[in-house]
Amino acid sequence: MAGSSGYDSATRKHSVILYEYPFNERIRTYLRLEHLFLRLATLVSREAPLDHHFALTTIFEVMDVGARADLKSDVLKDLDKQKQVLNGYRGNPAIAEGVLDKVIAQVEGCFTALNATSGKAGQLLTENDWLMSIRSRIGIPGGTCEFDLPAYFAWQHRSVETRTKDLHRWTSTLAPLAESIHLLLKMLRDSGSPQKVVATGGQFQQNLPQGRTFQLMRLALDPALQLIPEISGNRLMVSIRLMRLDADDKMHPAPEDGAFEIALCS
Repeated sequence: MAGSSGYDSATRKHSVILYEYPFNERIRTYLRLEHLFLRLATLVSREAPLDHHFALTTIFEVMDVGARADLKSDVLKDLDKQKQVLNGYRGNPAIAEGVLDKVIAQVEGCFTALNATSGKAGQLLTENDWLMSIRSRIGIPGGTCEFDLPAYFAWQHRSVETRTKDLHRWTSTLAPLAESIHLLLKMLRDSGSPQKVVATGGQFQQNLPQGRTFQLMRLALDPALQLIPEISGNRLMVSIRLMRLDADDKMHPAPEDGAFEIALCS
């Protein structure tokens, strides 16, 4: 198994800004869902009715992103592929069998739980007429005012415990997908090793090694540089242009050299 990229250590998380660039639509969708699931967990853990309102909004966003017909199939295929790759490490003296067994069990657990869910992400929630009445208006500016949805307004005045219990009940239907995507992205990120590079005059290009299919690029920048990467890429090369947000609230190319780290993950 590949070693950790090192980007996720506590020290590094606080010392750099980490940007991620997906090379295909499947990983793009996984990253969007991971972003929503992380936001959802944060909002559900809070107590204010406004936070719980935006937790519901996030649930509906997850359902929108997860509406793609082949999403569940893609995740299951990726989990099965990872299991096969991991099983290929058996008998390797450099691999700790106990750790390997634990990771394989995680993959199998995610596969079983996700496979047991019915339909698309949040399919069971679509059968809840009350939630769907909120969903139909939540995208309208001011559409969830008390005169539009009095029952929802009353729910927001219930106790923290009641609202939190309801949110946990609703989000539990999304948990297998969330856990599967978290595991797949963790394993993908762990496959990359950071390399220090320099964007000369704010520009950087790199041809990608042939014979390998990369799915994700991770870029770590020191926030003290106040630089923002504009990234483009395909299966053959990546291009990075360093920009800076100036006092006119516009992005301008940074003319100076800029150092950062990148990791290519396959």
